[in-house]
Amino acid sequence: MALMTLRSTTSFLSPVDPNSKLLHKPGADDAPPSCASVPAPSHAAAPSRRLRLVRAAATMAPAPASMDHREAAELLHAGGAGPDHGRARGGVPVYVMLPLDTVGPGGQLSRQRAVAASLMALRGAGVEGVMVDVWWGVVEREGPGRYDWEAYAELVRMVERAGLRLQAVMSFHQCGGNVGDTCNIPLPPWVLEEMSNNPDIVYTDRSGRRNPEYISLGCDTLPVLKGRTPIQVYADYMRSFRDRFQDYLGNVIAEIQVGMGPCGELRYPSYPEANGTWRFPGIGEFQCYDKYMRASLEAAAVAAGHKEWGVGGPHDAGEYKQMPEDTGFFRHDGTWSTEYGQFFLEWYSGMLLEHGDRVLAAAEAVFGGTGATLSAKVAGIHWHYGTRSHAAELTAGYYNTRHRDGYAPIARMLAKRGAVLNFTCMEMRDEQQPGHASCSPEQLVRQVKAAAAAAGVELAGENALERYDEAAFSQVVSTARGAGLAAFTYLRMNKALFDGDNWREFVSFVRAMADGGARPALPRCDTGHSDLYVGFLDAAKERKAPEAEGAAAAVV
Repeated sequence: MALMTLRSTTSFLSPVDPNSKLLHKPGADDAPPSCASVPAPSHAAAPSRRLRLVRAAATMAPAPASMDHREAAELLHAGGAGPDHGRARGGVPVYVMLPLDTVGPGGQLSRQRAVAASLMALRGAGVEGVMVDVWWGVVEREGPGRYDWEAYAELVRMVERAGLRLQAVMSFHQCGGNVGDTCNIPLPPWVLEEMSNNPDIVYTDRSGRRNPEYISLGCDTLPVLKGRTPIQVYADYMRSFRDRFQDYLGNVIAEIQVGMGPCGELRYPSYPEANGTWRFPGIGEFQCYDKYMRASLEAAAVAAGHKEWGVGGPHDAGEYKQMPEDTGFFRHDGTWSTEYGQFFLEWYSGMLLEHGDRVLAAAEAVFGGTGATLSAKVAGIHWHYGTRSHAAELTAGYYNTRHRDGYAPIARMLAKRGAVLNFTCMEMRDEQQPGHASCSPEQLVRQVKAAAAAAGVELAGENALERYDEAAFSQVVSTARGAGLAAFTYLRMNKALFDGDNWREFVSFVRAMADGGARPALPRCDTGHSDLYVGFLDAAKERKAPEAEGAAAAVV
């Protein structure tokens, strides 16, 4: 088998605007090499599907004038989004989260050159696409119904030119104050003004502390936002997004992930890190003390024939940083297992389910028929999973205990709306967790996988923490093999990703996922199944592919 080094930019994989100032245009001498296998004619092996497409693209006649640039890109990109969620045949497509401030608070596209270089490096590594938060606090910052999509429009074009696809997150939450938050993007100023006028529209704990991360679901159907309900505001926002990006939905924009709580997750803000309020592995606190949640609880208690149960949440549920056995409610045989505890937890988790269904119903009405996949994220709350009460899950709104499956109703709700269940902590192993926290992320993932399968809903995944080690990647590959993941989104793109062995481990991971988890690692130079993989030579173990080097240098 003869080997050659194919020198080319990745621009021939998809049409690129030659006049674009956003993309670095290397000269002939500094085009990044890709390590590809070219069989000798005498004993030719069948080339990969993508390589065949690339070879055909190199020799094909120009696309007819009637074909637009998105159709041409789709030819080489093996089709648009559909029921398979962009899945590579026999494998799991990998997406990468862009930095939280890719579009900054003022509506500007940050570090454009770095983003362009990084997108090209990711494409060369075989990544399917990227994910970006579409911040409510940025887009509708100027006033109700005044939407600024320009920075996101430029980003979508950059993603398209790189030959990638996009997962767009409708981020109706604040950025700042949680794990991994590296910037501060509050809710729109006019919403903050409404919060100031009516503090009860945000989540509130037993001590009266208000949380400005997300609008309380207790007022979902009330016109508390300048004459509109929160659900109407979210629907109008999504409708404006659809109208602005209708030509990209279903092809470049493959997925719409709908934010439904803090960090974009379907949950209550029960473990906020801001100002040291919560610390791992604390149990967190119930968030049901704004006047709208109180009114709902009172009505539910009256309907249950126990008016006294509606006075407030459990009085013995402890505080954010406490452990289950320190409380009357969550201890081994605590109040959680009594008739009252069951009533309260059914109401509290039921309110969260209803909220998720309302938001997804609005998203389904807006994006139905566009070809874009809908998804929703559920938090991987793995601490205290080994206890009977599962305290941390209960305060977050997941009524999951030793004797009750709290994820089955969530999966059924998502299935009803045709949404993918996106679950976190896919990279964690039980053995890596501190013993005193009673963690079991592996058992938790297995439970969620079973719930998704029973409901007939697709399961996708994310890593909860930034990890670059082989152990974390191997755990994801193992989980993907057993769960049949629709997609995996890696957290997160930054300079460290392109540095040293991190990049090699990541590229090996992407290939293992594309192979359906059949192969744990890549050889030094991909000599058997080349997808224009940006590889590494034996003689240069520490050397990164030039595209990755360029991305690392550009990322600030």
